[in-house]
Amino acid sequence: MRSALPFPTLMSGFVAVLVGYASSAAIIWQAAAAAQATPVQIAGWMTALGLAMGISTLALTLWRKTPVLTAWSTPGAALLVSGLENVTLSEAVGVFIFANALIVLCGVTGLFARLMKVIPHSLATAMLAGILLRFGLQAFVSLQQHLLLCGSMLLAWLVGKALAPRYAVIVALLAGCAVALLQGKIASAPLSFAVVMPEFIAPQFTPSLLLSVGIPFFLVTMASQNAPGFATLQAGGYPVPVSPLIIFTGGLALLLSPFGVYSICIAAITAAICQSPDAHPDPKQRWRASATAGVFYLLAGIFGGSITALMGALPVAWIQMLAGLALLSTLSGSLVQALAQENERDAAIVTFLVTASGMTLVGISSPFWGLLLGGLCYAVLSLRRRA
Repeated sequence: MRSALPFPTLMSGFVAVLVGYASSAAIIWQAAAAAQATPVQIAGWMTALGLAMGISTLALTLWRKTPVLTAWSTPGAALLVSGLENVTLSEAVGVFIFANALIVLCGVTGLFARLMKVIPHSLATAMLAGILLRFGLQAFVSLQQHLLLCGSMLLAWLVGKALAPRYAVIVALLAGCAVALLQGKIASAPLSFAVVMPEFIAPQFTPSLLLSVGIPFFLVTMASQNAPGFATLQAGGYPVPVSPLIIFTGGLALLLSPFGVYSICIAAITAAICQSPDAHPDPKQRWRASATAGVFYLLAGIFGGSITALMGALPVAWIQMLAGLALLSTLSGSLVQALAQENERDAAIVTFLVTASGMTLVGISSPFWGLLLGGLCYAVLSLRRRA
């Protein structure tokens, strides 16, 4: 068992799911609450989302033997927080079905696959580095307010990196837990691990909502979640067929939309944890970390009713420091690859800076604009060199 699933590989899957839920589960609750969902209905949404991500992650990872991790669309959820205000649950489900049907159509026609093929590797890695930079910065900014907690985690990681590199993040995790427990920063309120079954909600299609919320939600999900997800796979050296994965994830979300599954996408940030050398020294074996994450997703889905309370019990600084340390090697590797080709550095650094800026234009977040502006620089400078 240890040879098939080393402990660092197991922990990489766990950390990926922990970071994914901790960073955006609260946004999902806000979006559901905006659509007037009850606490029980929201818990059912979390159950359905966890099960859908677990099923899709396991299916795609075992099928491709590649660390393919799926996730909900965090930018999409942020858009829904304001877009679903004063909207009924039936109308919200109608928006989900409409947007997911457009995603499936995008996969069937192959339009998205053709777009991904033209993205240079240097720009893909630069965009990934720009996405991950925020997590690295958060880790060290948290030292200012939580010196003992975060400092002990950093010191433990450094010692682990020097003595047993594969276990460095695990050592930091355990050290942080010990310090947080001694400081009384882990909430001790009792948690109920009751299973909350998702509730079927019949859709209602309101044309004005489909245009004003459904189409922007589709565009944000594709540009800000799926595009970075596939770019992350490409940057990690894992070429995968784009259209089949889009059809699978979009189709699963379409099928489960009436139960609150608003989107299932290809993950970027959490996938980078499973694609890291810390997950496994052999790149061909890192799919095991992603498969482990799929199992943890299923467990999180089964206990979806209490997952947010569990996240709330952990110190935010502990989660931020853990995420930053877990993504450190992937961030540094992405920067090396992005700047390796001298004639592509200008375009790569534009992509990196625009992505890292966090800017949002017309509702679409910075990774899309980073690729767009970096691609424009790449095209213009390539034409200049040929001339």
